[in-house]
Amino acid sequence: MNIIKTGIEGLVEIIPTIYKDDRGWFFELFREDHFRNHGINPKFIQDNQSFSKKGVVRGLHLQLDPYAQGKLVSVISGKVLDVVVDLRKGSSTFGKVHYCTLDSERRNLLFVPEGFAHGFSALEDSIFFYKCTNTHHPGAEIGIRWNDPDLAIDWTVKEPLLSAKDKNHPTLNELLIKSVISRN
Repeated sequence: MNIIKTGIEGLVEIIPTIYKDDRGWFFELFREDHFRNHGINPKFIQDNQSFSKKGVVRGLHLQLDPYAQGKLVSVISGKVLDVVVDLRKGSSTFGKVHYCTLDSERRNLLFVPEGFAHGFSALEDSIFFYKCTNTHHPGAEIGIRWNDPDLAIDWTVKEPLLSAKDKNHPTLNELLIKSVISRN
């Protein structure tokens, strides 16, 4: 297992060791002791899976404290552009956007700590998998508009398919003005 630091504290890409032979392949998706040895200590309590057609954009989503979620994300089939925005109060990288292509052939993963807005665009028909450190709480869920001009996220899809909810989220600046989230 190779852990790649992203330049944002706590956000890491994980490249698993894949064992292949003429029968197929095997890899460890999650192994607590390996994660702990790299300073990653999540307690996962919920697993989710979704299917998205090519061109779908989901996000940007997060849950506020005390229901914040850390996530270990990967794709079972297909390829997505995973996008996260650091919204941790007091973070030196607050508002920074990070991109990571998750690919079922590479089988790479991204660990997203609590306090990040998260979303992805499906570059192919994809089955997306994520382990979460907290259960879903609708009342604690907020989102940022997928096309927030200040974030200028390039989702790499020409005509994204979006839910009505994702189309109508406020911008990051609107959330800051309403004091829903805070830089400090």
